[in-house]
Amino acid sequence: MDSMAKLNFWLENDYFDQDTKNELISIKENEKEVEDRFYKNLEFGTGGLRGIIGAGTNRINIYTVRVASQGLANYINNLGKQDKGIVIAYDSRFMSPEFSLEAAKVFCANGIKAYLFDELRPTPQLSFAVRYLKAAAGIVVTASHNPKQYNGYKVYGEDGGQLSLDGSNAVIAEINKITDITKVSTMSREDAEAKGLLEIIGSRIDDAYIAMLKTLQVNKDAVTKVADTFKIVFTPLHGAGNKPVRRILSENGFKHVLVVKEQELPDSEFSTVKSPNPEERSAFELAIKLASENNVDLIIGTDPDSDRVGVVVRKDNGEYAVLTGNQTGCLLLEYILTAMNEAGKLPKNGFAVKTIVTTELSRVIAKYYNIELVEVLTGFKFIGEQIMLRDEQGDQKYLFGFEESYGYLAGTDVRDKDAVVASMLIAEMAAYYKVKGLSLYDALIKLFEKYGYFIEGINSFTLEGKDGLMKIKSAMSTMREAKYTKFGDLKVKAIRDYQNSQKFIVDDGSTEKITLPESDVLYFEMEDGSWFCVRPSGTEPKIKIYYGVSDKTLELSQERLENLKNSVLDVIKPLL
Repeated sequence: MDSMAKLNFWLENDYFDQDTKNELISIKENEKEVEDRFYKNLEFGTGGLRGIIGAGTNRINIYTVRVASQGLANYINNLGKQDKGIVIAYDSRFMSPEFSLEAAKVFCANGIKAYLFDELRPTPQLSFAVRYLKAAAGIVVTASHNPKQYNGYKVYGEDGGQLSLDGSNAVIAEINKITDITKVSTMSREDAEAKGLLEIIGSRIDDAYIAMLKTLQVNKDAVTKVADTFKIVFTPLHGAGNKPVRRILSENGFKHVLVVKEQELPDSEFSTVKSPNPEERSAFELAIKLASENNVDLIIGTDPDSDRVGVVVRKDNGEYAVLTGNQTGCLLLEYILTAMNEAGKLPKNGFAVKTIVTTELSRVIAKYYNIELVEVLTGFKFIGEQIMLRDEQGDQKYLFGFEESYGYLAGTDVRDKDAVVASMLIAEMAAYYKVKGLSLYDALIKLFEKYGYFIEGINSFTLEGKDGLMKIKSAMSTMREAKYTKFGDLKVKAIRDYQNSQKFIVDDGSTEKITLPESDVLYFEMEDGSWFCVRPSGTEPKIKIYYGVSDKTLELSQERLENLKNSVLDVIKPLL
């Protein structure tokens, strides 16, 4: 069927509710809008669903959620693991509770017990709960840090990590078998509860999760020493981090945690911010104002599903500086490794993990402490996978993992980025440095002085709709075929093409095999030691360009970064 035929099917079939039909009637005369909503099914990618909320096959709604849930239910039943059940969590986004319940009713109708949280919870707590309850899988309804019009459906395997590539492909195959959206199995909440197929969970999991987090403290004494004077401003940005982050900070001894009241409670409109993204300084405007008024040492902000955390620190001149995800990650890596080394507990078989677009400073830090640094594709699922392969199933010890997009993880009881444990460790780390008379900003400068001034940047271009998707694909194809040897006056040393699993050496034209999974990513190593990487976003209609440089001073690094950006954009911008 073409887009208009699909629209009419939704309008004429009694399966679809009247609100859905009214929404479609309102856009029926807009040919481009109809096409965008129906030209394809909302894709179930390697992490699940992510899309704009609304009616249509290319939108996230109760019907597309039901289809995804039926595919996942079929996958679980095919494995014979239906008796283990599935855990479901959700955040503060519009329709998150409704989508979660709809998913639960599909699982129950397929004989799979659903453990549904009683209110919003962080994504990492879902990961923890899957392992704690020994469930077959888990889902969390969230669009993470995306704008308010989005929601999503992230799927986790029984290891607590995001579903593997093989698992995702198996679920996609089951979804593709569903040719009639109206034939998905479902049942009422009342019947599901009466049959013991739906269980509401809450405080028992909360307590176990918090108890686990406490075992990951690095330096309890530092908090005790500064607890009377150390001040923190925390903002959950209207999301799921409010209760768990405040609880862990309080129970770990922090006495002065000020919460941004305007952003404390769940709000699907995210009315105080343009976007609930702790990567953006604008999300911290209210927090910085509160911190300035109260002479606060540290600002922490978590995104709606509390898997990402942003940090703002006070400088000596009283101004507040927003740390990048790379800077926070390297500060945590240095802090954890230093503490373990000083205590004589740094294992010889230890390893840390970063993604390919994460700062090279982490590699230098790992080398200094003589631990292995493992590099994986973008996406925290691949970090979780390394924990399973190397720590759980292998003979190595996981120490820390992070990605540049503000995701960090210590410990192995969670297999996704965890803003709650990260908030706990960031606060403790700031207290540790305050005991030494240093701010976190001072600690960052000392890190640069020790290892070099590594700085990074990113450009992101949003290209909405079908036309935007085609432009992104075309740009990647053109760059892949061109095999550029120069960008401005900067020479290319090597090009890593992760889609073709090949590294091309420019000087002699030779190639090397890349062993990571295939992915639509191009990574350029420059002769001067800098690098940049181009990839389409896996969760948004964007193409992203990441950059990294280092030099002897911050000023020199900033100059090199600006030159690299300009040289690259001169080539890529015309393709978009």
